[in-house]
Amino acid sequence: MNEKLYNKASKADFSKILVNKGYAYFNKGKYNLNIIGIRNAGNNITNKFDDIIVVEYIDVYGIKTREIFSATTDPGLSNIKKPLSRKGCAILVPGQYRGCWTIGYHKGKYEALVQSKPVKVYRDGDLDNTYDFNPKTIEEGIYGINIHKAGNNSTIVNGWSAGCQVLANRRDFDKLMKLAHRQYSNGYGKTFTYTLINEEDL
Repeated sequence: MNEKLYNKASKADFSKILVNKGYAYFNKGKYNLNIIGIRNAGNNITNKFDDIIVVEYIDVYGIKTREIFSATTDPGLSNIKKPLSRKGCAILVPGQYRGCWTIGYHKGKYEALVQSKPVKVYRDGDLDNTYDFNPKTIEEGIYGINIHKAGNNSTIVNGWSAGCQVLANRRDFDKLMKLAHRQYSNGYGKTFTYTLINEEDL
């Protein structure tokens, strides 16, 4: 876990941050999830799970609850060095993507939040050790940018992400999926909104 980022996120007012950016923040009903990724500052490739994913919601008792999970919002070094696309590796562009994920199967193997509507990605194709957030490379489409898990407690990203948003810890991911099912069973739909912001936004 990136302790510095964790501490910032634990004190942040995400409702204010999101609304100030013109984004939706869901505060009505139980298990109406706000899933928020926070990208670590800088563009050097650490190949570590040094970003976080925050989930905020109202629990069954009516209490506002915040979960903070160790994650990566960036692709791993192996996929940057050998991208799946000739255009370059996909890196999700910060923003709010309304209803762009649904419960499905990641690579047909296990339940995850799978991309179901277009999102924006940068294309990093120069094969170096920095992420290129070049606006000129942005494209929009369905690229399999899923929200899924790594191993039991992974520390190195490498092949776990080629643009996906990936939780480092299996138990954290299981908790996220349980919350996703609770959103659905509480009548808030089977699609999920994901908002990606930068550390500087906190």
